[in-house]
Amino acid sequence: MQVLSILLLSLVSLLQGGSTVNLVFFGDAMQHAPQLTAARQGDGSYDYSPCFRYVEDDIRWADYAVVNLECPLGGAPYTGYPAFSAPDTYAQQLSTSGFDLFLTANNHCLDRRDKGLRRTISALDSMHIPHIGTYDNPLARQRQMPFITTIKGIKFGLLDYTYGTNGIPVQGDAVVDLIDRNLIANDLRLARERGAQVLCVNLHWGIEYQLQPVESQRSLADFLIDQGVDLIIGGHPHVVEPMEMRHSDKHGKDVLLVYSLGNFISNQRDIDSRGGAMVKVSVTMVGGKPLVHDARYKLFFVQKPSYRGENYVVIPENRPELIRADSRSEFNRFMDRAHSLVMRHNVNVPQEK
Repeated sequence: MQVLSILLLSLVSLLQGGSTVNLVFFGDAMQHAPQLTAARQGDGSYDYSPCFRYVEDDIRWADYAVVNLECPLGGAPYTGYPAFSAPDTYAQQLSTSGFDLFLTANNHCLDRRDKGLRRTISALDSMHIPHIGTYDNPLARQRQMPFITTIKGIKFGLLDYTYGTNGIPVQGDAVVDLIDRNLIANDLRLARERGAQVLCVNLHWGIEYQLQPVESQRSLADFLIDQGVDLIIGGHPHVVEPMEMRHSDKHGKDVLLVYSLGNFISNQRDIDSRGGAMVKVSVTMVGGKPLVHDARYKLFFVQKPSYRGENYVVIPENRPELIRADSRSEFNRFMDRAHSLVMRHNVNVPQEK
């Protein structure tokens, strides 16, 4: 019945000439020390061009692509865990590969303190890369929030919040958007007042390495759905957690809820953190209201270098021929566990065929 309703509504939208916007979301783009070593060239520069080549078609399929930049662009010396600082060329490659919006509110955004946060903002601005979640000061946040972008005639309001910053406090007047229900409710209200037709909240939440959402995630998701949000996209646990299309009786619409997309790229070793998921979804305006439909996921695996000069490469599940023989067992284990332990709990978010 739900599929039939979507088909009928999509047909009505088509007859009315309504636009459909395709979105794709990826999880945590990290930069551990071995990744820095793999990308470093003989002249001291950093090359990330091989990393995302096999998922670029998926990124560019979308009218709008979003990724979580989970490492400051804090300047040299570049460092991995526990206090990240990635080269600017890392962000530039993500942009070149097709990402339209970077999320910066996460637990590592203050790894290089306020100075690193501000340098990240300055670097992204200099590359003309839109970003949300952190700000130079309260006035900058006031000017830039809520973030609203028009895609194919539809106004999307996108927000980004984190549970914390690893205990590192803001030392000056920089701003990190922390998860606070009053703050979020006010930001959503402002977004609506300023014309947002579709509301997407991105969250850095949950417990690391847990394959199922915890109560705090479920409760906050309920709150956001009650607030009228259309898309809820989560990250931080570094593993994939379930996704669902949930119907809101209060607002008479379906909402996409993604608890965790897992890692996009990293050097983490635990089998469940060796890859992640992308989620694709379409939004069509029908009768002046957003219809969220055709949500589906695709898993991918991060293949680590086998020799000096080789780089980290993100390989989608449907390209197993790209997996080296020495990585095949880990690839299969990650895929099997993600499907059997996590994705079987999905509700109306199937695997992309």
